[in-house]
Amino acid sequence: MRIGYPCVNESLDCTTASTFRLASYSDERVEKAVAGNLACLRRILEYNVQHNLRFFRIGSGIVPFGSHPVNTFPWQTHFAAEFRALGDYIRAENLRVSFHPDQFVVLNSPDAGIVQRSIQELVYQGSMLDLMGLDSTAKLQIHAGGLYGDREGALKRWIATYHTLPEAVKARLVVENDDRLYSLQDCLRLHEAVGVPVLFDNFHHECLNNGEPMPLALRTAAATWHPERDGPLMIDYSSQAPGERRGKHVASMEEALFRRFLEDLRGLDADIMLEIKDKEASAHRACLIMQEVGMLVAAAQSASLGSPAVS
Repeated sequence: MRIGYPCVNESLDCTTASTFRLASYSDERVEKAVAGNLACLRRILEYNVQHNLRFFRIGSGIVPFGSHPVNTFPWQTHFAAEFRALGDYIRAENLRVSFHPDQFVVLNSPDAGIVQRSIQELVYQGSMLDLMGLDSTAKLQIHAGGLYGDREGALKRWIATYHTLPEAVKARLVVENDDRLYSLQDCLRLHEAVGVPVLFDNFHHECLNNGEPMPLALRTAAATWHPERDGPLMIDYSSQAPGERRGKHVASMEEALFRRFLEDLRGLDADIMLEIKDKEASAHRACLIMQEVGMLVAAAQSASLGSPAVS
């Protein structure tokens, strides 16, 4: 079981999302930004290994305008060695990484242009995992999308779009239950239709559910993951910010709630992404708790070396 946090390390003086305005695009700007972003990503991963934080969500902005037609710089070949070195390090240290494309990635939109741009973004982000040589346990995480006044029609469009995706994207794609529109049960329908694993968000489930108690919901989601092809269940963990609107994430982990969640999880293998505002600070505390209860991967495992890329 691994613990992690998304995109930004607040202890380091670097960013993986250096960019520029579209109007000022140039190949030189892309080259400089990607070089800096990849160097920062390496520093973050090394920090995470040092602190036994072995799950990390990579930010979508590694390559500025990576899926936009304006970007004509051959970054895939120019930075092939850097991506491969990152992948070698990830495998050697038994890390798990993922991407969570932005909210504009919507596979069930009635707008064909939005759908096509969404697919291009998934191809772009998945290609970075391919360049790292990582297998299909490195995932692309998205939501089911909008309702557009017709839940059944929206689900059918999602399924139809899924069938048009490149195989390399299908192998990595997971769908997450959300807090307003699509519950765990809705995501299970997508799994039943196309086999997509369901990434479980505990906080979203607390906000929107069909009455399933947390232990049952966790095990239901876990059953959608193939142990070899998908790896262990991925979980997004958070809790309600006191005194804030419903659905707002807490600023710092509440240890009592996290301990209670671990009791619900006990007996399942899962990797937990803390969607909490203070990032690695809460992840450090979570690691200590998980070590205390004997639920944390303590060291790198050499058996993960040599995992093939998705083809």
